Amino acid sequence: MAHSAKFLLAGVMGWPVMHSRSPLLHNYWFEKYRLAGRYVPLAIRPEGLAAALRALHPLGFAGCNLTLPHKQAALTIVDEVDAVASAIGAISCVVVRPDGSLAGSNNDCQGFIDNIRQMVPAWRADAGPVTVIGAGGGSRAVCYALAREGAREIRLVNRTYERARRLADAFGAPIRALDWEQREDALDGAAMVVNTTSQGMAGESPLDLKLERLPRPALAADLIYIPRETPFLAAARERGNRTVNGLGMLLHQARPAWKAWFGIETEVTLELRAFLENSL
Repeated sequence: MAHSAKFLLAGVMGWPVMHSRSPLLHNYWFEKYRLAGRYVPLAIRPEGLAAALRALHPLGFAGCNLTLPHKQAALTIVDEVDAVASAIGAISCVVVRPDGSLAGSNNDCQGFIDNIRQMVPAWRADAGPVTVIGAGGGSRAVCYALAREGAREIRLVNRTYERARRLADAFGAPIRALDWEQREDALDGAAMVVNTTSQGMAGESPLDLKLERLPRPALAADLIYIPRETPFLAAARERGNRTVNGLGMLLHQARPAWKAWFGIETEVTLELRAFLENSL
C-alpha cells in the first residue's frame, strides 16, 4: 500500500552501519521515481533496538531495513512476523502500518535468488549439491532459499559444528551439517559454493578454504560486496569458476521493501548496479 506522507522516510538500523550502501541505493530510487523522501542510516545499539523501532511511527517513517546485529532480536519486538521471516528466524525489513503497529519480513532469501538468476540466468538450484559456508543469519536465509528453490543436497559447514547442526535440524532435509575439517571434502562434486560468513570482508581475514576439490563448472557466490571481489571469489575466478558477489542481493532484497513501504515496483538495472559498484 502506498505511503501517504508528503515527505517519505525510511532507513537502515544496525550497529555499526558505516559500510552499508543501502542509503545510496534507496536514495537513488527516491530521485529516479521523483519522490520527496530520504533513506537514512540509523546506528542503533542492541539495547536500544526496541525503543528505536517503536519510535519509527511517531517520527513518520514508512519502515526500515535491519542489519547485524538486529535481525533476530527484532522477532520479539515487532507486532507481526511473516511466514518466511519466522521460518528463517530473522527479520530484514520492517513496515510501519498506519496504526503504528510493526510488521516484519525477510527479503534476504529472495534477494539472494534473484541476484543469482540475474547474473547466471541458466542457474538451477537442483543442478547438484550446494556447499554453504557459515551458519549465521545470512546462512539461514540462503539455506531456506535454496531448499525452497528445489536444492536436493545442501552441505552446511561451520567452524562451530553444533551451530550448523542446529540449523540443519531446524530446517530438515535437504540440509546436512558437516565438521569444519570436512569443508574441502564438501566441495567434491558441488554445483555451487556460497560463503555466508564475514571472512573476506574489508578488515577481516580471508575465508580459509582451498578450492582444488571444487569442480570447474561450479558457481562460487559470496554475500559480501565490500570488497567487490573477496579473496575467495578471486581464487575461484582465477581457476575458471563463475562468480557472483553480494551486491545484487542487496539490490534485489530492496525491491519488496519499496513495494511494501511505498507501493512502488522498482527495477534493478545495469545502471543502478554500476552506480553502486562505483561507490565500492
